[in-house]
Amino acid sequence: MKFGLLGRVLGHSLSPQIHEAIFRTLGRGDIYTLLEREPDQVAAFIQENGEGLTGSNVTIPYKEKVIPYLKSVAPEAEKIGAVNTLFFTPEGVKGYNTDYLGFDRMLQAAGISLDGKTVTVLGNGGAAKAVLQVVTDRKAKTIQILSRHPEQANESLRHFLAQRPDAQVRLYADAEPGSQVIINTTPVGMFPKVGVSPVPAAFTAGCEAAVDIIYNPRETQFLADARKSGAKTCNGLYMLVAQAVASEEIWQQKELDPELIPEIMKQLEDSFHG
Repeated sequence: MKFGLLGRVLGHSLSPQIHEAIFRTLGRGDIYTLLEREPDQVAAFIQENGEGLTGSNVTIPYKEKVIPYLKSVAPEAEKIGAVNTLFFTPEGVKGYNTDYLGFDRMLQAAGISLDGKTVTVLGNGGAAKAVLQVVTDRKAKTIQILSRHPEQANESLRHFLAQRPDAQVRLYADAEPGSQVIINTTPVGMFPKVGVSPVPAAFTAGCEAAVDIIYNPRETQFLADARKSGAKTCNGLYMLVAQAVASEEIWQQKELDPELIPEIMKQLEDSFHG
């Protein structure tokens, strides 16, 4: 079977490396390619059933643009307002959001509960949308979203805020300290610009858990600060692999062994820094 990643500029994507590792581990001869398309080519790509592909992942800037052309959209993708996985079927093209599934599985694997907890999410970009949906579905007590541009955040997160009108969008300077779980969805601290955090070390003091969706380096400054204050920490590598495995489960129409995720993680870890 043939799969791919739909996007505009894809030179630095790890998706082929991850999916090829999955294929090798499963003993499959499938193919995964990069599908760079201009905005005016997206509709035709979907309407032509992915040019013969079984499935495709979708990355920026097309996670929202694909939705009007789909036969159906999974509930979590509809709530988030973004699709990152397409499944081309005889009945039509179906859309899913496996970022949501990957983040949720990562929290479960790390033993981090959000039920009844005070949660702060750093950032309001595309990744934040899936993270925030998990946070609300996992019944966080309160949600604080920190943004450099709160007005833009209120607009970009309108789907989420309609579900959780009690969530507070604040400037970093106006942040309420003391959250039990803090989640970074920004690129601050990612290789090669390591050694910086989106929040001061004091902000993580006393939190129970800190989660960073960055996976390179293994431990960002944000996570290092939280670990030193005694918090449980988790980087984004599990999410990265879990969302890819979730896509494969959709395309292959079967559950895969959960042990596949840590196995693929080990194969990838040598590629990263720190």
